[in-house]
Amino acid sequence: MTSLYIFAVFFYIGIFSIGGGLATLPFLFELAKKYSWLAEEKIGDFLAIAQASPGAVGVNMAAQTGFLWAGPLGACAAALGLIAPSIIVITIVARMLDKFKKNKIVAALFSGLRPAAAGLLAAAGFGVWRISLFAVESGIRWKEFAVFVVFFALIRKFKKHPVTYIAAAGVAGAVLGL
Repeated sequence: MTSLYIFAVFFYIGIFSIGGGLATLPFLFELAKKYSWLAEEKIGDFLAIAQASPGAVGVNMAAQTGFLWAGPLGACAAALGLIAPSIIVITIVARMLDKFKKNKIVAALFSGLRPAAAGLLAAAGFGVWRISLFAVESGIRWKEFAVFVVFFALIRKFKKHPVTYIAAAGVAGAVLGL
């Protein structure tokens, strides 16, 4: 029964997380508020692992959350629940898009979805920023803030491949004990 519940929760998240994997973050923060087993700091860890791992960020975070919730079966249920709405919608849209792509209502629908996706991504970005740099109990995490400032400056000044920054951030985290 737990796996079915996990599937249903992530199916719901999959329906409303328009804009990609990072759009799932506001929903994961809501799960953290609802369940004591999921701390907001853990979501930050999940995001770091998901960003550094191959594959879709949302699916990776769903699988990690499902695994924490109910082990390997929970991971599978969460990942499948998250992607199922997309598969259903893509199948329907692909069959109907040719017929309706010039329809004003369809164009208006997509025009409305773009700002909603931007809002979800902005909320996700703010959430990541908050849990990465601010501890719930004690305020600013100064080491993490310093790493943020240094990497922000490096990224703005030097246009290197993202893997370079990911690897360097991992080394910095290990050296600084983050």
